[in-house]
Amino acid sequence: MTQTPVTQTPVTETPAGDNEKPDAIAQQIFDLLAARGPGKSICPTEAARAMQAAFGKAGAPADAWRRYLAPVRQQALHLARRGEILILRKGKPVDPHKPVKGVIRLALPREEGARAEEDGTAA
Repeated sequence: MTQTPVTQTPVTETPAGDNEKPDAIAQQIFDLLAARGPGKSICPTEAARAMQAAFGKAGAPADAWRRYLAPVRQQALHLARRGEILILRKGKPVDPHKPVKGVIRLALPREEGARAEEDGTAA
């Protein structure tokens, strides 16, 4: 029996239009961040647990949320590359175009006025 080589087709990103439904994971991240409030962050595990609660099977094992963790982190990278969220490591934003390892948190970008007030540079 001969095996045919598996080829990967590149995934092309299409910008979200007004009539497109947002990705369920992205929506979950944004909902959790909005509920947490400005200047606050969430852990990717929170989004994974929320995904399990929303889409998982009843009676699933307690750790079934873990299957959503890798997709949540991947979607977080995608959103960070688009500038829609920040990925924080030790409280500081990291470059989403470089490998992101370890414990991270997700946050909404702060508005310029809020940054100036915190830095003491507000007019």
